[in-house]
Amino acid sequence: MQRLLYRFRQALIAPSRNPRTAVVIGRLLAAAFIICFLTGLYSHFIQNPLPGMQFLTRPVWLYQFTQGVHITTGILCFPLLFAKLYSIFPLLFQTPPVRGFLHFLERASIAVFVASSLVEITTGLLNTYQWYALFGFSFRPTHFALAFIIIGSLAIHIAVKLPITTRYWRKSTSYDSAGELIPLPEEPDRNARLPLPDVGIGVTSRIFAWIDKTPAPKSPRLSRRGFFTTVGVAGATLVALTVGQSFRPLDVLNIFGPRKAGVGPDALPVNRTAAAAKVLETATSPDWTLTVSSSSHSRSFTRADLESMTQYEVDLPIACVEGWSQTAHWKGVRLRDLVNTVKAPKSASVRATSLEKGSIYAVTELEPNFVQDDLTLVALEVDGKTLDINHGYPARLIAPARPGVLQTKWLSTLETF
Repeated sequence: MQRLLYRFRQALIAPSRNPRTAVVIGRLLAAAFIICFLTGLYSHFIQNPLPGMQFLTRPVWLYQFTQGVHITTGILCFPLLFAKLYSIFPLLFQTPPVRGFLHFLERASIAVFVASSLVEITTGLLNTYQWYALFGFSFRPTHFALAFIIIGSLAIHIAVKLPITTRYWRKSTSYDSAGELIPLPEEPDRNARLPLPDVGIGVTSRIFAWIDKTPAPKSPRLSRRGFFTTVGVAGATLVALTVGQSFRPLDVLNIFGPRKAGVGPDALPVNRTAAAAKVLETATSPDWTLTVSSSSHSRSFTRADLESMTQYEVDLPIACVEGWSQTAHWKGVRLRDLVNTVKAPKSASVRATSLEKGSIYAVTELEPNFVQDDLTLVALEVDGKTLDINHGYPARLIAPARPGVLQTKWLSTLETF
């Protein structure tokens, strides 16, 4: 077995499979995962804030930017992860498989990291297309938990590999005076010959004879430069063909992104339709009113009442957790004006409830800084037209720097607390 694994490793030797390549790809991959982790935490906590948490309302495109970066770096992790696995693939066939506790810790952390990373980025990509039927589990808590497993196993791997990483971090320290790459301690010597074992007869001897007659591997054609070029082109292509969903200037290249700018009701993409939310009847009912209440007062507004109030116009993006976003021109009543009609204090938060039932996003809350912001509206129109039923008719929330899932559609009540 030792001889077989040795021959197998020999067949996998390539100029791009060396510790310097592994370190370069590894630090790019680590940076991508860390950026994904931090932007993902921001998205999670703005949707599920802990007590005392406050979030910025400026710049208005803040969430549009952070979530766009989150999805883009997540997609970029695919070529980087596969490139990393390619660069260290021969080391997976070491003999003996485990040489001590630290070696076991290293290999276990790699196994956990790779497995959890593949699940994380694959399900994350499927989520951008809303292909939830493919999941046998709840996406959000699983995605959140796996993020910590990935970062934890990555931290262990970095700690264990720190001496080697430091050694090959800079190109100038990776080569000896003759210009040859300094090999890893566990990297097999290309010229070594394992001693011929004491073989028996029959099947065993024939196996070793076959191993010994295996022709030497051909010299690989792809150089290190060619390998890095391939990885770079693959990453750049994936980004270019998807980033247009959140970065409008590149929308013309958006081939694989789940949403296209200008496509949808009123030329604005939509995730959840009124039919899917089961609000077609209640949202179009002539009896619809928006109830605004505080601890001491309550008022109900028809759509005509809202239209008779002072109207304001703002340009704000709809930025969804799936990564797509589009800026639109909104018109409606300032939320703080509605709150003032029930004599709520300026320090009050608002709980907005939708006509939709059974959704985790049917009820959302706005902190005081969002309630009092000039740009936070109960919108009645978008891009010069009455709200389409799929965009929240008869009234919806629109506020700066918030995820689209928190821009509650088909408003029913606004409660201050």
